Amino acid sequence: MKHAPIIAARACPLCGAGPDQAEPFLSDTRDESRVSASSFASRKVPEYMSHAMVRCRACDLAYVDRPPAVATLAASYHAADYDSAEEAEDAADAYAVAVRPVLALLNSRVSALEIGTGTGAFLERLGDAGFTRLIGIEPSSAAIAAAPAHRRPWIYEGIFEDADVAPESLDLICCFMTLEHVQDPGALVAAAHRLLKPGGVFVGVTHDRRAWLNRLLGRRSPIVDIEHMQLFSAQSARRLLQQHGYNAVGGASFRNRYRPSYWLRLMPMPDSLKQRLTRALRGSWLDSRKLSVNVGNYMSWGFKPL
Repeated sequence: MKHAPIIAARACPLCGAGPDQAEPFLSDTRDESRVSASSFASRKVPEYMSHAMVRCRACDLAYVDRPPAVATLAASYHAADYDSAEEAEDAADAYAVAVRPVLALLNSRVSALEIGTGTGAFLERLGDAGFTRLIGIEPSSAAIAAAPAHRRPWIYEGIFEDADVAPESLDLICCFMTLEHVQDPGALVAAAHRLLKPGGVFVGVTHDRRAWLNRLLGRRSPIVDIEHMQLFSAQSARRLLQQHGYNAVGGASFRNRYRPSYWLRLMPMPDSLKQRLTRALRGSWLDSRKLSVNVGNYMSWGFKPL
């Protein structure tokens, strides 16, 4: 009888502490019968499935200590469904407001790269802010297909590879709701540092697992997700940039603004009740009024030294 190979536990992807510094954080609740193309889609209905996670006692990062192979993750995102184009526009509007004070500190607004660009909605906001060279990397072919035709020339399908971009050629690199999904977030921000011009800025958005709402919901929080290889706090999100050579590192939580029917999608309640309420909401006057809520999303940034 064949047994699955035992995968050695990895070190903390933030501080490098060994498995002896790890303590249990989340149990493995994956159910292969429920995993589908929508499991790796953005802004999906929460499934509350997760890999086993540990918490690093040295730096407080929660992470999957035995993650899937990089190739497995890439294939899952390539085949993922996509049905959240409207919410992508709403998210881009929220990001544009939150990032405005950071962009005001840039000396140059020419070239920008977004890792995990989806339909390119935020790239369009960057164009409105004065950037003239727009590049997006997106692994999901369905997301790219959902992009308006005028954005598609900006978007390249695949995973981020720093060899595809000239060193010190970018003023801005954005990575929104993606750092939790990659196996080595340190390698990503280090590669971004090499691609930035001196004085350029990296901006990331992550879930803050220590935000009050996530702590209140516990395992019923939408951040408990099979896609997430690690979960940051505000402190660990800033530390990720500090230890990879960024200066003037900062961060702030911000509000997202969506229709009530989308907020309802994220709430922990029986699916049948959620579906009935969603049908009643959609098309109503109430659903046309977007609600602005701080749900614990955190924007962090750091500049490449001059």
